[in-house]
Amino acid sequence: MVGSMFISWAVFLLSAAVIVYAGAKLSRYGDQIADLTGLGGLWIGVVLMAGATSLPEIFTDVSAALMDAPDLAAGDLFGSNMANMLILGIIDLMHRQKRVWQEAAFEHALSAGLAVFLTGLAAFFVLFGSDVKHGGIGLGSMLLLLFYIFGMRLVFRQETTKRRQREHELVVEGQSGEETRQPGKRDGLRRASIGFAAAALGLLVAAPFLAGSANKIAEQSGITATFIGTSLVGIATSLPELVTAFAAVRLGAFDLAVGNLFGSNAFNMAAFFFVDVAYQGGPLFNSVSDAHAMTALWSILLMSTALMGIIYRVEKRYMLIEPDSFVIILGYCLGLWLLFQ
Repeated sequence: MVGSMFISWAVFLLSAAVIVYAGAKLSRYGDQIADLTGLGGLWIGVVLMAGATSLPEIFTDVSAALMDAPDLAAGDLFGSNMANMLILGIIDLMHRQKRVWQEAAFEHALSAGLAVFLTGLAAFFVLFGSDVKHGGIGLGSMLLLLFYIFGMRLVFRQETTKRRQREHELVVEGQSGEETRQPGKRDGLRRASIGFAAAALGLLVAAPFLAGSANKIAEQSGITATFIGTSLVGIATSLPELVTAFAAVRLGAFDLAVGNLFGSNAFNMAAFFFVDVAYQGGPLFNSVSDAHAMTALWSILLMSTALMGIIYRVEKRYMLIEPDSFVIILGYCLGLWLLFQ
């Protein structure tokens, strides 16, 4: 028993170290891609980095569905949303030089609103409990995926409009922007893309070991799958977001960090589609505990607090931390306590 526990913790820590290194590289290359393509940190963070750092959730939860553990899968997805907002609060606490809320672009409100909408819709399907499966796919998970794709299209159109405005401003200022198509920059973009893909592959390889070892540790603790999925597995599979967000903030790429966290929350809800396809016990939302709705609604409260922080852009800190971040950190701890009760 002691030996197996030691092996589980050793695998957990080793895979976590790989994720820390790969996550730091992912942020650096993602920032380079945002600069070289002109797409901006918000779009790269919301779509590209969010998809890459959410790979652990997909692999972990599809595996849980195949093992007939739907509560573990749902708990991980909703718990990761809470954990991502905890990361957002911790970033502000640790980064004292600049205020994350003020540095982040106002346009994050769109991706944050999408994440809130999708999480609320998923909570509705959990409580409704009468989902219909057609062709091996539940109607609820299919709608979540479709709304996610539609939302990403809106974000892309928003960023495209901003990019065209920046290009127009360059033309007015007498800069044609031809330098962005120089061979040197094309080579830089190719190297950044290869580096990004390699870092994502590192996450892809390490994530199953991280999640698997976390599951083994959870099983040996004897706590319910709903709470373990929300707490330990949710935090473990959010480690890539934690590392990439910290690395992005250190680079000064605040839009990359914030976009990654909100984008991951939206992507997590779309991931219910893949979990539902893998689950063979009927419609996924009919099989999970109603307690997940509380986790979903609690994560909505945390995201709404973060959204208000971006819109309000509070000007004063108290005890070296913004009130929004303090509320998010305190709210996360309170949410876990309520779920455990």
